[in-house]
Amino acid sequence: MTRIERIQKRLPDLYIDAFLVTNQENLFYLTGFPLIEGDGALLITTKAAILITDDRYAEALREFDNREVIGMITRDYYGTVNEIMQKSGLTVLGFESSISYGLFDQLDELMVADIVPFTNLVENYRAEKESLEVETLRHAASLHDQGFEYVLGMIKPGMSELEVANHLDFWMKEHGASEASFPTIVASGANAAKPHATASKKLIEKGDVVTLDYGYFVDGYTADMTRTFAVGEPDFEFKTVYKLVNQARQAVIEKAQAGIHGDQLDYAGRHLIEEAGYGDEFQHGMGHGIGLTVHELPASYGPAAKQVVLQHNQVITVEPGIYLPGLFGVRIEDDLLITHGGCEVLTKASTDLITV
Repeated sequence: MTRIERIQKRLPDLYIDAFLVTNQENLFYLTGFPLIEGDGALLITTKAAILITDDRYAEALREFDNREVIGMITRDYYGTVNEIMQKSGLTVLGFESSISYGLFDQLDELMVADIVPFTNLVENYRAEKESLEVETLRHAASLHDQGFEYVLGMIKPGMSELEVANHLDFWMKEHGASEASFPTIVASGANAAKPHATASKKLIEKGDVVTLDYGYFVDGYTADMTRTFAVGEPDFEFKTVYKLVNQARQAVIEKAQAGIHGDQLDYAGRHLIEEAGYGDEFQHGMGHGIGLTVHELPASYGPAAKQVVLQHNQVITVEPGIYLPGLFGVRIEDDLLITHGGCEVLTKASTDLITV
């Protein structure tokens, strides 16, 4: 079945006559049409899939090659949805629970049909990647590997964090990426002790630890990779912490496979960090799903993620970290393709301790 057919087949079991899609990534996943969120909607009934947008997209729709999708041009998106529902005798409309309150208020006021929210209806399908999606993510991960090698060859004391981030941004886009999926983190010295630091004007000094965390879209899908390295010879404590974080990362990789629960996978790496006395310095989850966005199902997994059960062909990150305020931080992140027999590490850049 096609992606749209899967939704159509489920409608009777969900006791709805139609489903309304407004999320940008879900629209693209189901149709392949790059509609910006807020510029229209996809109405799926058991018999049709109708992409409703305005005349800014008229030419693109004429060129759009998807026989499953009927295009409609109007400035009254949801009035048109209501009209289609009434003319077709459809009385129950499902919608994504992630919509804004403003849109909900509009639907509630406008729709003659009953409206029913659904959480992650399309996102659950997105979580298990098809073969072409896996190949695209492999390609994206490979470009991130190359980007890391570029940074190692370019970075030097006296450059600012922001300068390094800008150089990487240009290089990634020159080599096939379209845009960053989140602001690139280049955190040096004490800044590396901040898990969500941003690239700043701080100058990188000899002896600094540098954490580089970046994700870029390649053909619509994003990888997400982090490496920590030293500029100049690091001290003993950094080497000790680095080795521990890398061991935790590897322990998670060795346990990752279809059927494992999120809390179990998290424990594989976290207990090593806790037993070494750094449990309080690891404050975030062990990883999260990636794909059309940098955070998608399966949800972030950590100590409380018993309800998360990994499935075949899901793609997740593993990113243990230890952060010592005022000193440095270490995070190492890879992307994993989950399979029945284990996992495939998509990001292949070295995780050995590197000094430049």
